[in-house]
Amino acid sequence: MINALTVDLEEWFCGHILERGIRKEDWNKQELRVVRNTERLLKILSNHKTKATFFVLGWLAERVPELISEIEVEGHEIATHGYSHTSLTEMTPKSFEQDLKKALDVTRKCVKQEILGFRAPSFTITSATLWALRILKNNGIRYDSSIFPTSFHPDYGISNAPLAIHKLDNSLIEVPLSCVEVMGRRIPCGGGYFRLYPYGLTKALLKRCNREGRPVVFYLHPWELDPAQPRVKLGPINTLRHYYNLDKTTERLERLLTDFRFTSIRKLLGL
Repeated sequence: MINALTVDLEEWFCGHILERGIRKEDWNKQELRVVRNTERLLKILSNHKTKATFFVLGWLAERVPELISEIEVEGHEIATHGYSHTSLTEMTPKSFEQDLKKALDVTRKCVKQEILGFRAPSFTITSATLWALRILKNNGIRYDSSIFPTSFHPDYGISNAPLAIHKLDNSLIEVPLSCVEVMGRRIPCGGGYFRLYPYGLTKALLKRCNREGRPVVFYLHPWELDPAQPRVKLGPINTLRHYYNLDKTTERLERLLTDFRFTSIRKLLGL
């Protein structure tokens, strides 16, 4: 089965966890490492003849437009991750639409392809922010990949959301992040979980997902291939979540791309 490989294109300091240590007002003062890390990722994907969907943060598209163009030239899909990496749970419909339009405007200037997909920062399309789906549709987005169909995480998740790709009432396609039900609990795959789990467990979960007839929707960030990134004091739990096994991500990704077949969401959906 062909699965979807997705990349949330953001800097090492853009994640929700890092807000506790680096304010958004100070982003411009930080070292930019995304070009180096993304080019490393692009080389790995090229070696494995694999295409992916890159959900591009608009703030980055403004600062490294040549990187976004390079990703497109390499044959990957460009989608949007919003502009400011603000959780939707902290936004109003009006501020979200302004953020989305700004992201689309700056990212479209970097590429030739139409931008069809969206992923919310920190997967924050939740039961409380479903209003965002209408705004996405009204702004030309064809699919969303923001809903995590699980309930245990404090920041995101819709516990009863469908596990499979499906069409919403407004004809927007929802491409949920992959989870597998084990003994009545939904276990997520990808991203930080890719670093936290032993690789054998990740492989077993992805195989289970495929056996159930569902393509895996897998995600990671370029900074997860960068164990030398600056360290921020985050507290023990968040330090574990953000920094654990960064030195193993590259080797695990190589194994993943050998064990499974991936493409972009756009190609998976036939858009």
